[in-house]
Amino acid sequence: MPLFAQYNPPLYVSYTTNAEKIRLHDRLIKSIHSSLSIPLTDSTEEDWEDAFDAIEVLLYHSPFSDQKIDHAFDSLDKRTAEFQQALLEMIYANYPHKFLTQVNHLLYNTTDTSVFTFCSEYLLQQNNTEIIKNVQNLLRQNFASQVETNPMLQMLQNHISEKLNGYVPPGTNILSQIFDKNFLKGNIIMYSIQRKDRDYPGIILIKDRYGNFITDSSGKIFTIPQLARSITNMPFYLHYGNTPQGIFLMHGFQVSMANFIGPTANVLLSMPAEVSIASFLHDNAITDSVWSLDDYKKIIPVSLQSFSPLYEAYYAGLCGRREIIAHGTTIDPSYYLHQPYYPLTPSEGCLCTKEIWNGKRIESDQQKLINALLKAGGAEGYCVVINIDNKKTPVTLNDVLPFIQNLPEK
Repeated sequence: MPLFAQYNPPLYVSYTTNAEKIRLHDRLIKSIHSSLSIPLTDSTEEDWEDAFDAIEVLLYHSPFSDQKIDHAFDSLDKRTAEFQQALLEMIYANYPHKFLTQVNHLLYNTTDTSVFTFCSEYLLQQNNTEIIKNVQNLLRQNFASQVETNPMLQMLQNHISEKLNGYVPPGTNILSQIFDKNFLKGNIIMYSIQRKDRDYPGIILIKDRYGNFITDSSGKIFTIPQLARSITNMPFYLHYGNTPQGIFLMHGFQVSMANFIGPTANVLLSMPAEVSIASFLHDNAITDSVWSLDDYKKIIPVSLQSFSPLYEAYYAGLCGRREIIAHGTTIDPSYYLHQPYYPLTPSEGCLCTKEIWNGKRIESDQQKLINALLKAGGAEGYCVVINIDNKKTPVTLNDVLPFIQNLPEK
């Protein structure tokens, strides 16, 4: 095992040199202007959607793009639901307070449940009680018969309730149980401990199958920063929203072919509904193929089954979220220089660690994570994502030490 702790293979990616980063940045801006210069019609919606993606990545604003985004709303009622969602996603990230009137108009006129949900979440982020109650009334009026059967509407309803009633952080008893030696006993566990406000990075801790926390070379509990924020910062149950809380199956390492993720190994994760019940519960005797909440509850101790945040991963899977992994990054962190999470970079809703590249991989928290998992015995087990509170500061080891009983011996 000591060999794994020192494993740091040299990697080189040509598109991460400083010169190539500048070229990529220029190409993205050029593509934004090029795509938005095309008249918006049924046949050019995808070109505009590509521009929206680039705008999100760069958090880009210019007088030209601002004007074109305004123009997109002029014919929004005629656009496809896919285009409407892409626009709503982008303005949630880049124009969170600008288009209230236009989004409210779409909210009242759409019959598409997904578009209604995206509109609602855009409006809910204003934290205005009158707006929140108006969304709640429209949900009841237009979709009352679907709320209990449509997981997306069910999660919207839950979010409305949280907005009206206020966020309640988990108690110390909850956190102590999650860190207890008997929680998911016999499995390697990767804990991703986060704030509710995902603008602030969380941390990773690793526990081996015997219930011992992995330590670093100094004997302290191993931790590295990890960001669970998506580029949109939308709620967990929406496509490309923030990483859901809850329990994920952890099942091995893989190298991604995606340029923005890079060649450092990532950790494969799956939500319930994304894999079979038998695979998720490590029980080949299970033959049922249709997931139910009771199936997911089998992995949660009885004392924690009323703790609703643990169910986010289950409902996110039902809502269609897929391919949430724990990965590194080749995205230029300078895009996010003035954000609270800098120098980490947001993703499409995955768990992302800091990496610094200039052709060569200069620094990699992701490789440290891989080595810690290897020291624990591998990446076969579970990942638990949990928000501990809503403080406006990065999570540190000191935030969780009071809830960990089985500290490493010194």
